[in-house]
Amino acid sequence: MRQIPLQGAVNVRDLGGYLTYDGARVRTGRVYRGDHLGRLTDADVAAIGALGLTRVVDFRIPLEVQYDGADRLPAGVAGVARSVTDNGLFGQLLTAIGSRDPVRQEEMLGDGRAAAFMTEVYRTFVTNAANRQRFGATLRELAAPGQGPQLFHCTSGKDRTGWASWLVLTLVGVPERSATDDYLASNAFRAAYDARVREGLRQGGLMQDPDLIIPLQEVRREYLDAALAEVRTGYGGLYRYVTDGLGLDLRTLAGLRERLVV
Repeated sequence: MRQIPLQGAVNVRDLGGYLTYDGARVRTGRVYRGDHLGRLTDADVAAIGALGLTRVVDFRIPLEVQYDGADRLPAGVAGVARSVTDNGLFGQLLTAIGSRDPVRQEEMLGDGRAAAFMTEVYRTFVTNAANRQRFGATLRELAAPGQGPQLFHCTSGKDRTGWASWLVLTLVGVPERSATDDYLASNAFRAAYDARVREGLRQGGLMQDPDLIIPLQEVRREYLDAALAEVRTGYGGLYRYVTDGLGLDLRTLAGLRERLVV
């Protein structure tokens, strides 16, 4: 997996390079995944510009954009706001931290509650009709002929972006283990930054126990499994989720592989 080194974002990566079941390889330079681009430096914007992107899809909800800022994009790159609900996660996190109350924070996030909240977020990727429409639209754009390189992202580049990336890789024939490894890799790319965030919360007097937010900062196999369980429950399997749930036809699925695999 190829990270794009930036100062203002830590989880921007090229989805290319993975081998498929039949020995083909996902093309590099076609589709990128990332965390939010609101804090890019001028040098970062130039680096993003060098990727030749034509479209950047932002899965963040308006509250996240308001808090972290709109994407800084190179001239000529189309920014698409396509919010996928976080099931109230961002607002809940701001409320917990903003309370500065260790008892309330423990009540909101402790004893497995933060992890349970995350599994519910992942379930909504499958059960929420608006979410399905937006993931489907993104995949259709990636499959459309004549499209230039594209990037999609959320705030941390790990959950909504992680699900979309897992779908892209799986649908073009990358083995599930490799697609899952790509999903879990966010933990490594984000580890140092997330640790600094927790230390800042501690030093700033906002949280006595900032480790309460670790389940919200991490990706975990159990979160991905929660979404996949909903796929099985609601659709019987991935193919029907993609066709009936996301509205993708066989031509789109073939186009996705044709555009992204060499």
